[in-house]
Amino acid sequence: MLSALGISASGLESRRVWMNTIAENIANAETTRDASGFPNPYRRKEPIFQVDPQGNAIGVKVKDVVRDMSEFQSRYEPGHPDADENGIVQYPNVQVVQEMVDMLMASRSYEANVTAMEATKSMFSTAMRIVG
Repeated sequence: MLSALGISASGLESRRVWMNTIAENIANAETTRDASGFPNPYRRKEPIFQVDPQGNAIGVKVKDVVRDMSEFQSRYEPGHPDADENGIVQYPNVQVVQEMVDMLMASRSYEANVTAMEATKSMFSTAMRIVG
């Protein structure tokens, strides 16, 4: 039973990291400059998950959070301070709609892990009453 709780706990932690990454992506969806103030669009980030063997239990963990190297979005905005000589501004490679879909998936997965933990705790409690 403890291994089942460990599996669900690892799922909760990995989904928390995923949700935080999504929130960072959405927050920076229009960021065209880096922290130094230079025109350098934010790059979308995404977590890389891997199976995490822990004794007899298998869970999931975030191996790394990597930058998505897909192309930036180009928009014609000649009056923008970061526009090039052709009036093109490079925006982050963040698609807010896709981030929202990912957030929904992460949220549902988080809820499923909470439900699994509650069911495991209930079974453990029932078993203790029967034994005790």
